[in-house]
Amino acid sequence: MTRVTFRADGVELVGNLSLATDAPAVVLTGPFTGVKEQVAGTYARLLHERGVTTLAFDHRGFGESGGRRAHEDSQGKLADLRAAVAVLAEHTARIGVVGVCLGGGYAVKAAATDPRLRAVVGIAGAYNSPARFSADPGYRQAIRSFIDRYDEELPAVAPNNGPAAMAGDEPYAYYGTDRAKAEHWENRVTYGSLHAMMTLDALGAAPLLAETPLLVVHGRKDDYCSPDLAAALYEETTGKKEILWLDAHQHIDLYDVEPYVSRAADAAAEFLHREL
Repeated sequence: MTRVTFRADGVELVGNLSLATDAPAVVLTGPFTGVKEQVAGTYARLLHERGVTTLAFDHRGFGESGGRRAHEDSQGKLADLRAAVAVLAEHTARIGVVGVCLGGGYAVKAAATDPRLRAVVGIAGAYNSPARFSADPGYRQAIRSFIDRYDEELPAVAPNNGPAAMAGDEPYAYYGTDRAKAEHWENRVTYGSLHAMMTLDALGAAPLLAETPLLVVHGRKDDYCSPDLAAALYEETTGKKEILWLDAHQHIDLYDVEPYVSRAADAAAEFLHREL
């Protein structure tokens, strides 16, 4: 594994590049607030063990990368992914993208708009759809409240169902414990980040994947990233596609719990070797 730095929009990004011989390559993008040593790093290791070149990196605002701290920048993260693809393109043209949780939505968006990405894998992905969210009568008020407090910060996770961007015991069970221990992860995020997340239209990119093979890996039970939206992504993608349902009990089972992460990595590696 080699530490690499590269730039997007003038922002320095820091990543870990693991090269494999004569192999397909993927850039990985992980969960909301996540850093490269957490979920993205876990899947980078598993895929590299399965013969894939991997690049896991910190998006702008998080981890060791530059940019506005603890702030989700949707367009900026897509620019980060384009810059990461350029790093991999120095080694091969056989490039795909793997996204986990919120990164699944960004992976789909990136693959839909960057022809250099020749395959996309979403694992426990958040395929957000403002068009569908808006059916909830509280949606408009929620995004208004995020704008009103845009620059304020709140904890990313909190114990005992305390106020947090990722509320509930399940996110805290991962990020609030040694399971997610990482030197450069910070338990804070802006309210503006919640606005960015809730207005990201990942599902709308599905029809644009007609020429990009898609693999969806998702838990049948997932209280944080909707299985219904995962199924909708699969159904609304018009190109080559596959879906694998896992009998996981929680969303975070696909972060670090066996056998789910190995099954997801096996499926992703087989798909990437075949399609790239």
